[in-house]
Amino acid sequence: MKAAIITVSTSVAAGRREDLSGRALAERAQAAGAEVVAQEVVADDRAAIEQALRRHCTPENRTAVVLTTGGTGLTPDDVTPEATKAVIDREVPGIAEALRTESRKYTPMGMLSREVAGVVGETLIVNFPGNPKAIEQLFSVIAPVLEHAVALLAREHGPREHGPRH
Repeated sequence: MKAAIITVSTSVAAGRREDLSGRALAERAQAAGAEVVAQEVVADDRAAIEQALRRHCTPENRTAVVLTTGGTGLTPDDVTPEATKAVIDREVPGIAEALRTESRKYTPMGMLSREVAGVVGETLIVNFPGNPKAIEQLFSVIAPVLEHAVALLAREHGPREHGPRH
């Protein structure tokens, strides 16, 4: 299963901070069996986020999963959920609900997070918070369903090169 990681952070994009969240998300995705084929950083800019998401969701790229980190809070520049909603065809609300439910086990602030999950063609997009510790705490929630989600999307859209059909 091919995966792309997108870090949404103006300070990381400007080189003022290291991309710890993107690295944590890539490591977790690889541990879950994904082949991370792309990793990039974009600023907290809705158009840039939408463009990055669309680039990885084309049939030519055959990316099964796009995982984002950052931009899911309440500040005015936290626009990852809005960008994701503009790109997806259908939401997968159970994933976002599960992430928030798990997050609340660690902090009441988890209910302020606005992650979105959804589908574009054959690609599943999942937003994560921009904190490496949160990624570590939350990734295990989606890891068990990733392969199945990819298989369902492949069944819906036809054979894929990188995954079996169930």
